[in-house]
Amino acid sequence: MARSEEHNRSASARAREAMLAAAIELFAERGVNGASVAEITQRAGVAQGLMNYHFGGKQQLISAVIDRWYETLFALPQADGSADVRLAGIIDGALTATGYAMPLQRTVFAMQLQPDTHRLFAESEGRFDEQTCTSEDIVRQIFRDRGAADPPLEEIMLRTTLEGIFLKYAVYGDTFPLEDSRRWMHRLYGLPEPEAPLPLRLAPRNPDARTRAARA
Repeated sequence: MARSEEHNRSASARAREAMLAAAIELFAERGVNGASVAEITQRAGVAQGLMNYHFGGKQQLISAVIDRWYETLFALPQADGSADVRLAGIIDGALTATGYAMPLQRTVFAMQLQPDTHRLFAESEGRFDEQTCTSEDIVRQIFRDRGAADPPLEEIMLRTTLEGIFLKYAVYGDTFPLEDSRRWMHRLYGLPEPEAPLPLRLAPRNPDARTRAARA
C-alpha cells in the first residue's frame, strides 16, 4: 500500500511538472492569451482534468509559472570570498541562468508588462517578498564592503542592468552578445577579466554585431 501511494504521488508530481513545463513553452511561443488549457495539457501529455486538480485553472497556472521564475532566481548559488568575488558570482550566475531559462524569462517579462497578468506578477512578488529582501540585502552588503557611497542604489542599478541584458537576450537571442555583455559588466565594476566563458552554447559573436529580432 505504501509503495502504491508513493508511486501515485510521484506520478502526480510528474504530471504537474509536465504541465508547468508545457505552459512555459507555449506561453513563450504564443503568449499567455494564445495558449489554451487544452493545448497545454496536450503538450504535457496529460488529461485536461489534471489542470484543475493541480492548479485550479489557467490563472493559477500562470501564477505557478511566475513562482517558478522566482524559485529559479533564488536557487542560484552564491560565491564565497571577497566582495569582488561575490559580485562577479552574482553577475555570472544571473547571466548563466538567462541562457538556460530563456523560455521562462521571456514569458515572465511579458507577464510583468501585460495588464491582465501584472496583478498576478505582483501577487507572486508578494509571496517571495522575504526572500527578495534577503537577496537585496546580500547584494547591498557587497557594495558596502566595496566602499560604495549608496549601496541600496548600487543594488537597484545592478539589478536593472542585469534585467536589461535579460530582456535584450530574450528579444534578440543569439544576435545579442551575452558573453561580451558579461565581460563588459566585469569591467564596469572593476572586476578581473573572467578566465573562462559562460557554460552556455552561444553563437560566435559577429565583430560587426547588430541585434536583430528577426534572427533570434
